[in-house]
Amino acid sequence: MKQVLTPVQIGRLVAPNRVVMAPMTRSRASDDGVAGDMTVAYYAQRASAGLIITEGVFPSAMGKGYVHTPGIETEVQVAAWKKVTEAVHARGGRIFMQLMHCGRVSHPSLLNGAIPVAPSAIKPEGQAWTPVGQVDFVTPRELSLEEIAGVIDDYRQATRRAIEAGFDGVELHAASGYLPEQFLSSGSNQRQDLYGGSVENRARFVLDVLDAMAAEAGADRVGIKISPEMNYNSISDAAPQETYTYLVDKLKSWGLAYLHVALFGSPKVDYHALLRSQFEGAYLIGRGLTQEAAETLLKEDKADATVFGAPFLANPDLPERFRVGAELNAPDRTTFFAPPTAKGYIDYPALVPAEVD
Repeated sequence: MKQVLTPVQIGRLVAPNRVVMAPMTRSRASDDGVAGDMTVAYYAQRASAGLIITEGVFPSAMGKGYVHTPGIETEVQVAAWKKVTEAVHARGGRIFMQLMHCGRVSHPSLLNGAIPVAPSAIKPEGQAWTPVGQVDFVTPRELSLEEIAGVIDDYRQATRRAIEAGFDGVELHAASGYLPEQFLSSGSNQRQDLYGGSVENRARFVLDVLDAMAAEAGADRVGIKISPEMNYNSISDAAPQETYTYLVDKLKSWGLAYLHVALFGSPKVDYHALLRSQFEGAYLIGRGLTQEAAETLLKEDKADATVFGAPFLANPDLPERFRVGAELNAPDRTTFFAPPTAKGYIDYPALVPAEVD
């Protein structure tokens, strides 16, 4: 049997295969962050994944960083996500919600006029995706210690709401230059208090957030995504190997469901070799994988499960296609972040079309 199609333990779940659907921003939510009926169909179509990890979901209004992204703060948002989890579970699937606070990678037009927040008042390079198109980032406002405690509580409450909405677990997005990585990285965190300076202090925010999430869901229903040396959204760190080995070593005995590691570009060290042996839960590898590459990683015991992005976007029945060796649909990249339409979202054909309730 193909390794990607064998069962694997991920926290308290037993996934029937090792083909994980990656978190992918699709920008199909309403202006007020509510996932609609198309989103229900989108995830239900892909319920054969060993595990679905949703697109990034903002835990609070101040965490929103892109137009048409969904939230998990209001009762309406929770009710909308319940429809998603019910549809996925009805098809035998498993689904985690990724919590994504964008921090400084946002814009006042997305935050009801408020200035984005960050560990330090350092403006990132680049532009934000807003209702009027791309506009330059602004200089963020540095969070006070009291406000940091409030953001940590936002993650805790968002985790509670996600579980109430029927999710099997939650993932902390600590990559892509968003708020957790802003705290973790020396280039974006120049604080001089207990949340800045040393690697121990810079990692404190991520650890405190994970602790709050685990307190609500149970550690075995919490995962974390990291991307060492990603260099995205102006993120940089003076000693990334030290930073990430410290972080993962601290998590070693926490009993988390998984560590999701996506490497971009050409890192100076083999982080997979470095981090896999440090982590005791399931180790997930993503970023640009083919079925052949995934099989090699699994056979060589370099990963417990493999994460697919664009191939799952374009092939709702990806595990079945892997099983029978079928040709894959090509993703239409022009529709990745399109306005809330079905094109390039729920119209990719399956091998055997299935009706979505």
